[in-house]
This record gives sequence, structure tokens and C-alpha cells, in this order.
Amino acid sequence: MDSFEWNKIIGAVLGTAIFIFVVRLVAEKIYEPEKPAKPGYVVEGVTETASSGGAAAPAEEAMPHWGTVLASADVAGGKATSTKCEQCHDTSSAKTTKIGPPLFGVVDRPRASVAGFAYSSTMKGKPGNWTYDELFKFIKSPGAVMPGTKMSFAGLHSDKDRINLIAFLRTNADSPVPIPAPAPKAAATPAAAPAAAKPGAAAPATAPPKGSAPATPKPN
Repeated sequence: MDSFEWNKIIGAVLGTAIFIFVVRLVAEKIYEPEKPAKPGYVVEGVTETASSGGAAAPAEEAMPHWGTVLASADVAGGKATSTKCEQCHDTSSAKTTKIGPPLFGVVDRPRASVAGFAYSSTMKGKPGNWTYDELFKFIKSPGAVMPGTKMSFAGLHSDKDRINLIAFLRTNADSPVPIPAPAPKAAATPAAAPAAAKPGAAAPATAPPKGSAPATPKPN
């Protein structure tokens, strides 16, 4: 076979490859699916992260007075809310490790203290206990309060739901943590006393008794 025949074969192969490449590019442009601006289905309880890779930090909020709110909290309502936690955590006294660590006795428990659970470096790097305030902030938005945590739960934004859940978690222990003393009642402000008259100031005029005639000046 001479070189002319080889050139024809090589040219045919190259032409076929170019043709397939062009057809592929055109097909991708024609049949490329259009992505919606917002997903049509959102999985409940999973945080949607921004392009920067983290959830937005929550605004600073005032902490409840636990001695007041826990005394009137709905523990049964908190237990019902805890079903959202039970998808990843065990709340029973069995203290079984699931996707997340067990929550039995979690109130005032040291962070990252369950043996055998692989905590994130962020969690391990934040010492301290799960106090009422720390739980209240963390449950609102775990990913924002502690960036890098393995907990992908979107959070509970309702103050009432968080208070009720914490009230349940407090009772869900062998020895529940005591409720703090209630907030002291504000002392009544005494009524302001009438201002004393300044020295040298004229006394205020008093109206004559009703029905009496006005006094007439005496002749000199």
C-alpha cells in the first residue's frame, strides 16, 4: 500500500474524529438542562450552605432567664420536638451512639466528651459544658455557631421550641441539673414627692371658698 492510500486512511480517521467532536459540542448546547434558581425539593433539617462554604452567623440575641422560663416550659412539647433530633441522636438512657452522640444527660455535660465518638476538630477545640445558654445558641444554628461541626441540622429558630426542647433534655437524665432561681421581681418605684418651694418664692394663690363674697379693701 503506497503513501497515498495511507494518507486517505489517516485523513478519513481525522475527519471522522472532528465530525464526532463537533456533533458532541452541538448536542451539549442543544440538550443542556436548565438549572432552576431554587431547588424544588428541600430536605428538612439540612443546612443549605452558601457559596462561601458556611452558614451565615446568627444575630446576637438576649438569653432567656432560665429560672423563669424553665419553670413554665412545656416539657411534653419539648419531647415532641426531640423527634427531629432522634434521626441522628439517641435520647434514651441506653446512650447509643448513632450518627451523632447520645443526648441523654447532655445538659451541663462537657463538650466532646462521649468516648468513642469522632468529634470534629471544631467541637474538640471548644472547651466548656453544654450550659443552658450554650445549648440555646447552638440549637438555633449549629453550623453558624460552630463552623466546621459535623452536625448538618438546620436548627430551630423558634425561642419557644428551643426552650421546651432544653426543658425536656434537662429532665432526660439520671440526675437533672437544678433549675436556677427565678428572676427577682423589680422593686416598685416610689411616687415622686412634690417639689419643695424655693426660698423667697410667693406661695401659690388659693381660691376663696365656694359661695363666699370676695374681700373688699378697707379705706385708709
